[in-house]
Amino acid sequence: MPGFGMLRDDFADGVLDPVLWSQSYGDPVEQGGRLKVPCTTGYAGARTASSYTLSWSQIAARVFPPAPGGAVTAACSLLVLSDVGGTDVGFLIDQAQTAMGLYLRVGYADAGALFPAYDPVAHAWLRLREDAGALYWETSPDGVAWTVRRAAASPAWIGQANLSLLFEAHRDAGAPDFAELGSLNISRPGGLRPLQRGLTGPGPHSRATSTVRGTG
Repeated sequence: MPGFGMLRDDFADGVLDPVLWSQSYGDPVEQGGRLKVPCTTGYAGARTASSYTLSWSQIAARVFPPAPGGAVTAACSLLVLSDVGGTDVGFLIDQAQTAMGLYLRVGYADAGALFPAYDPVAHAWLRLREDAGALYWETSPDGVAWTVRRAAASPAWIGQANLSLLFEAHRDAGAPDFAELGSLNISRPGGLRPLQRGLTGPGPHSRATSTVRGTG
């Protein structure tokens, strides 16, 4: 049962791995060391096989959101999906709204979602990790020093072995663009360290929309 920490891709060979990203749609490509997902009025996404667990594991990557381009919504999502529609966890960035959503959704909704103002420097790197029964949403300007933006108790489905990773993009108007992802779980000096067991945590997308809001 591989953890998401074993999912690594530097996107350096110019070919999107058809086995690793077996559930992709909307023609994502690799180019210049990045995964590029078209951001249009349709939906496009790079999605892995449903064969991972998030328990004691993590997703970390450099994220380049699409440009606003006159749109009301121009968003990209980095989500871990369960096998139940609308049950997922991760990040949504919408530069058109200058907002970032930190989600842990059931039935497409999360009453505890947080929406910090998006900072392209401070939030350049995103990391979602699970440790000792707690989930952490973290950001970093360099992939080395991380800041926790949200923490929550891990739901039971996080330990399932049929989870997938989705990087998706969508805009409501404006010129087509790309959302880009780089260095997926690729270590940087002092950055993505192995998780330490025994740490204590806090106690006790089908898509509805790409707009950043509490109901997802």
